[in-house]
Amino acid sequence: MKYSVFFLVMAIACCNPARAQNKIMDGATYVDWPHYGGTHMSWRYSALDQINAGNVKQLSPVWIFQTGEYTDALQATPIVVDGILYISTNNSKVFALDAATGDLIWQYDYPVLELGDANFVLYGAQNRGVAVADGKVFLGTHDNYLVALDAKSGQELWKVNIDNASQCGCAPRGAPLVVNDIVVIGGTGGDGAHRGYLTAFNIRTGRLAWRWYTIPAAGEKGNETWKGDSWKHGGGANWMTGSFDPELNLIYWGTGNAASDFYSGDRVTDGSNVERDVNLYTASVVALDAASGKLKWHYQEIPNDVWDYDSAYEVILFDRVLDGKLRKLLVHMNKSGMTFVLDRVTGEYINAFLANEVNNFITGIGPGGKLLGRKEPVIGKEVEICPSGFAGGKSWNQMAYSPRTNLVYAPLLEICMKVTAMQQEAREGEFYAGGSGSVFLPPGRDHYSHLDAFDAVSGEVKWSYPYPYVLLASVLSTAGNLVFTGKPDGNYFALDASTGTELWSFQTGAGHRGSSISYSVAGRQYIATPTGWGTIVGPMTASLFPDAGKSWRTGSTLVVFALPEETE
Repeated sequence: MKYSVFFLVMAIACCNPARAQNKIMDGATYVDWPHYGGTHMSWRYSALDQINAGNVKQLSPVWIFQTGEYTDALQATPIVVDGILYISTNNSKVFALDAATGDLIWQYDYPVLELGDANFVLYGAQNRGVAVADGKVFLGTHDNYLVALDAKSGQELWKVNIDNASQCGCAPRGAPLVVNDIVVIGGTGGDGAHRGYLTAFNIRTGRLAWRWYTIPAAGEKGNETWKGDSWKHGGGANWMTGSFDPELNLIYWGTGNAASDFYSGDRVTDGSNVERDVNLYTASVVALDAASGKLKWHYQEIPNDVWDYDSAYEVILFDRVLDGKLRKLLVHMNKSGMTFVLDRVTGEYINAFLANEVNNFITGIGPGGKLLGRKEPVIGKEVEICPSGFAGGKSWNQMAYSPRTNLVYAPLLEICMKVTAMQQEAREGEFYAGGSGSVFLPPGRDHYSHLDAFDAVSGEVKWSYPYPYVLLASVLSTAGNLVFTGKPDGNYFALDASTGTELWSFQTGAGHRGSSISYSVAGRQYIATPTGWGTIVGPMTASLFPDAGKSWRTGSTLVVFALPEETE
């Protein structure tokens, strides 16, 4: 069988009386991998099952592509549409490859970011993928432009400036999201004196459609949650990629931390009021009307964020029967490892839980997701806080959701930080952390990372795969009852999705920091993974393991696997 149809979800739908009024949405990929998160629902789940738990040991490389561009490794998620694979590099190069053979179809070269550029100093050159739609490839560049390329030839069709990179200190790092006739893109700036936003452009012309600012301006609802003019440089960068529900016509996006990161005295009007809605709409999940960009609802996960616990990560949309009624839900894990389940129609709170094993920034979670017993940085005094805000309880690498198991698969880090808060003057576009610090390993542990499988609503952990160092690659799940991800030592591996048992691994030669995918061409299933160790967090965590970390190699290679043809 070449792939499985979404049997489990359809069975639930048929047996559920609410099925007549509600349609369960399918977030699986099939032949193609058309979006950053697989589909608009960000499941990172492939319905292909030719490669499965019974034969995965026969998996071997069938083609390899070297990008030749080694700045900060290969972080992007490949996109596959109609047998063509598109991959971008950190210096904004794009390659179109034959997805079955790896043969180069075209290459787009963008001017390399110079080391002396102000934007390079803040964030470096990083790119986590392109979007493909309407016969075009959309690329956010390291100098803050959005470019549309012809998908067949690589010819540049239009190019628009998102913002003045040298002024705002910002640029897109996450992949764009195409919704209807617009392409939406965020940008960096959460650790800088910057006011974050999402921008939508018309996919045919590049003309501005709308812009939504994370932080409301004076006179707008929510601005009263900011002290004085601090909203002008208050962070809230939307630096990863959102999701979309076409039935509701709502875009879901996670927003970044408030700035300055570790000192809030200049931005919080009442420091004692940290229960809800402080420094809106930072550290939140927001739902925006796709046509207008207007805010429909928000849920702030980290009020008065003083730990650098961005909520900017992926938003997984799924449907589940709760109390006999089919509900449209979302699950979202922020940088702290706190995980929230919300009704995606209304933003209603359903549940929240702590995913990490080592936590001391709060003592627990109260009703409605309230943070209890906050432990905050102190001016002029070093404070130990877990998880680390620098590395995160989870980094930006994506989780996966499987409708086959109803589990979410998340790579988690058990790393802490020592941080000292300080008051800092905001200078537009410049670094604005309000403190300094370092990372350290919590004592008494034999592993500092684990891949957990947990129920998407209750948070109950079904199994955990411990790893002695750090897991910083995205997770892929498939209908073959498999979960794939990679290690910093270069080993790409597969686990049984139901038990967490390791079934297969392959040494790719360089560490894993990107996002693997699955797709099919002419009835043959492929697994493709970017390789190369990099980003700010890569070397930071390698320094914690001096013996093992020195062998974590950088690179920029796409490795593609399949079963031997005679076994398919």
